[in-house]
Amino acid sequence: MTLETTLPAVNAGLNALAGLLVVAGWVAIRRGRQDVHRKLMLGAVGASVLFLAGYVTRVLLTGVHRFPGEGALRAAYLAILGSHTLLAAIVAPLVLVTLALGLRSRFAAHRKVARATAPIWLYVSATGVAVYVLLYVVAGV
Repeated sequence: MTLETTLPAVNAGLNALAGLLVVAGWVAIRRGRQDVHRKLMLGAVGASVLFLAGYVTRVLLTGVHRFPGEGALRAAYLAILGSHTLLAAIVAPLVLVTLALGLRSRFAAHRKVARATAPIWLYVSATGVAVYVLLYVVAGV
């Protein structure tokens, strides 16, 4: 295995991990476990930062990959990729704002922003894994 073939799978795993940690963080805060919530959400941010570093590294090493399929599968891939890319650009600053508010103990504002941030973050995490599966597993890039 080379870095070119390993990084996409690692990045998909980091996307999945971030999503799972967001869900676990939501469960923790619903159960009143603020200390656990904080650790889980910091872990989710860490996984996302590692994903971003891995993604940039992969693009620098191998460039952008085009989906080779056609028809409905290509249309589905492009729809998922387009929504993923747009919402990833939107959620990154939302995550930073949500994180900053929580770390500053501004919990009312944190809660308000987090209600918008969490579902977008989960969608971006899930569609990141879907993009990987469609591009590297289904299409075999």
